[in-house]
Amino acid sequence: MATVADTRIAAGQPGPLSRNARFGAISLVIGLLLFSIPTMIFVVRQSWTGEEGAHGPIVLVTGLWLLFRRWKEVSGLARVAPSASVWALLACLVPLQIFARITQIVEIEGYLMYACLLVVLYSLVGLEVMKRLWFPLFYLAFIFPPPETLVAFVTVPMKIWLSEAAIWFLDMFGYPIGGEGVRIYIGQYELLVAAACSGINSIISLSAISLFYIYMRHQAHWRYALLLVLLIVPVALIANFFRVLVLILLTFHAGEAAAQGFLHNFAGILMFSIALLTIFGLDLLLKPLWDRYIRGGEDDRS
Repeated sequence: MATVADTRIAAGQPGPLSRNARFGAISLVIGLLLFSIPTMIFVVRQSWTGEEGAHGPIVLVTGLWLLFRRWKEVSGLARVAPSASVWALLACLVPLQIFARITQIVEIEGYLMYACLLVVLYSLVGLEVMKRLWFPLFYLAFIFPPPETLVAFVTVPMKIWLSEAAIWFLDMFGYPIGGEGVRIYIGQYELLVAAACSGINSIISLSAISLFYIYMRHQAHWRYALLLVLLIVPVALIANFFRVLVLILLTFHAGEAAAQGFLHNFAGILMFSIALLTIFGLDLLLKPLWDRYIRGGEDDRS
């Protein structure tokens, strides 16, 4: 008489792990968790305590919740991956992660550590489950700060654009303002548009939270979801344009000290909140139009 395990194997379904395999999997997970804890502590201290990583805790909690929620739907497809490919990937990633840990390159270290976690997850559940969990796994990568070289490459043109736009706008109202590159001169004050004001932090944070919102609300309508994703960057840039304006006007009318500290941070939080609400508002405005003119036209053609 065939056992339950034999029936599963014959049907191509995963059977129960042997005691040695189960022990090996548990040991691998525990070892990697112990290996990852110092990196996560480093990421929390270096990134999450600043404006550029303030979204990290939100992404971690919501990402794990989403992963747990999706796991209930795909757990039946889990299959143990070939061990040779798993150990080959870990043999490449672990030394690189150790090197990044020694040199304290937080951006590279975090992503390499996360790649190791993905390899271990792949070894336990297989490729099919990884494909079905693609969004939670991609979304969780936002807990790590982007590489500094990428940030510098992206922020320089953003900072120049914001500076020129703010100078042009305030010049129309007669303010004594001028500038050169990312430097703005107004009255007796000189301001420097920093990376925090360039929009890159807002784009990363806004992208993470907006992607979660879009996925939960519109995951079945990927074309419309893509439209909302494309709106994130211009919304973040416009919000940061007004942030720069507020800081310039505060400096000119109330002095440099008033535009720093609490008001500087408050302006960032306020503009981020407005940008996020703008995404929600655009969704409420565009969804009926999309359903009426785009989806309605597709239904008529079909």
